[in-house]
Amino acid sequence: MILRNFLNFIIQFLKNLNQQFRKIYLNSNFYDRKISKIHNEEFVYKPSPHLLSSLINYQTTKINVDSISTENLWDNENINNNNFKRLNNFYWFFTLDLKSSKKNTQKIISDWIEKNYKYNSNSWEFDLTSKRIIAWLSNHTLTIEQADKSYLEIFNGMIQKQTNHLIGEINHSKNTNDKIIGCAAIILVGLSYKDEKKYLSYGLNLLNKICNSEFDNYGFTKSRSIKQLIFYLKYLILIREWFKEAQVEVPDFINETIFYLGQGYAFTWQNIKSDILMNGNNVSNNLEFDHYLRRFTYKFKNENKEFGGYAILHDKKIALVMDVGEPPSINYSNEYQSGSLSFEVISNGKKLISNCGYYAGDNEKLKELSKSTATHNTLILDDNSSCKFKKTNKNFLLKDGLKVLKKNIVFEKNYWKISASHDGYNKKYSAIHERDIEYYPEQFKFVGTDKVTIKKTNLNLKFDIRFHLEPNVKLMKTQDNNAVFIELEDEGWKFTCNNFNIDIDNGLYFGNKNSYNQNQNIFISGIINNKSENIVWQLNKI
Repeated sequence: MILRNFLNFIIQFLKNLNQQFRKIYLNSNFYDRKISKIHNEEFVYKPSPHLLSSLINYQTTKINVDSISTENLWDNENINNNNFKRLNNFYWFFTLDLKSSKKNTQKIISDWIEKNYKYNSNSWEFDLTSKRIIAWLSNHTLTIEQADKSYLEIFNGMIQKQTNHLIGEINHSKNTNDKIIGCAAIILVGLSYKDEKKYLSYGLNLLNKICNSEFDNYGFTKSRSIKQLIFYLKYLILIREWFKEAQVEVPDFINETIFYLGQGYAFTWQNIKSDILMNGNNVSNNLEFDHYLRRFTYKFKNENKEFGGYAILHDKKIALVMDVGEPPSINYSNEYQSGSLSFEVISNGKKLISNCGYYAGDNEKLKELSKSTATHNTLILDDNSSCKFKKTNKNFLLKDGLKVLKKNIVFEKNYWKISASHDGYNKKYSAIHERDIEYYPEQFKFVGTDKVTIKKTNLNLKFDIRFHLEPNVKLMKTQDNNAVFIELEDEGWKFTCNNFNIDIDNGLYFGNKNSYNQNQNIFISGIINNKSENIVWQLNKI
């Protein structure tokens, strides 16, 4: 143990030392000269700003840059971190009215360059630099049209200088999403400037490597993150549309990756039109993205009942979703949540039973809570999660996972069933959790059975099963405590459990990104005294 701690200390010391040397190097004149090696090439491809509409919330009312006070714009020391990032990534350029003064817009850029010509860790942060390049090139109508020769030389030089920085830094970035944006920026520069094939080649090769490493054999993200899958899909489509618009042949791997990602998107969103709050996902509402796909003639289809570790059964009125997949490897577990066998129910487009979602904000306690089994619609033993996490820097990565032992899916006209089991409690309690959820479409009735099998008989194990709801859903318990009524807008549902007490408890809902609200959950609890215990519950529409 002492030797291991000493080795960990040495490793961490060397990492910190390397980081310090790298900071000195990036701020040196040597590094500045290195990334300042540029070529004044002709601007040959002008990307359309509307191609980014799937990534940016366009405002219907455009802002005229002439109405903005730009004096001392880059000298505001009191600006908070989020606003600093928004200002320096220049994505706000997409909100500008095209009638804005080109001269004033270009002065904003010139002022920024004057203040930030050399690398600094704040304004040259990797994702900010990537987005800034994309914003400057995509808004060319304002940023380069009618510009004089000296400005163009500075502008083009700064584009290439920042791109050289991205190439030097991209392999040091630990965030895959940032790498994707970085690849997009590098590729765009390679398409935009004549004879800059080195940028294009580098960006494509790296993007290909990322695609090969981030997806499983079926084209689903190894992290099992639906949010991440959609993020990749949006950027891959954006890059493909740049190629098409520039009249350059689209690489085969981009077309293939979009096809597989599209299958995942069709399965987890388009088939049910609802966000599944599992494994890092939040409420995003992808209807605008669907419109974007139709506009550019993308059609995805997936009629499978299981994909990416998720089972989804649905008809025109009801959708039943269950997590039946195994955890990802440690390196892909940053946003994974301990919700094995948790489920959700969507009724007529409204979430009837919902997991609590993932908290991605700075509060570490809330982030850890959102990853726990207790915030999911599944069984918990002795207040312990079925997976364990360890804190690494600001992240909680998987420490002890689980195995899905068996699963079975039945989908018939008048009968649905999803069955699965896992060994997440076997190591500590010698217990296996098996769940069956049956649905009878003609009766609008769900019957769930949670079975706990224990090898040891001397453990009086406490169990809880929670059924979480969105904050706007109302609950009412009957006087005899045998049932709970759920009011879902204009629908009514009845929850019952014959052999255990039912209660209503308060909790936290993290479905809206980086925030939380109070919600309620239906709560079943009890003690397991036997080798095998069945907890049977029902959910009926009334």
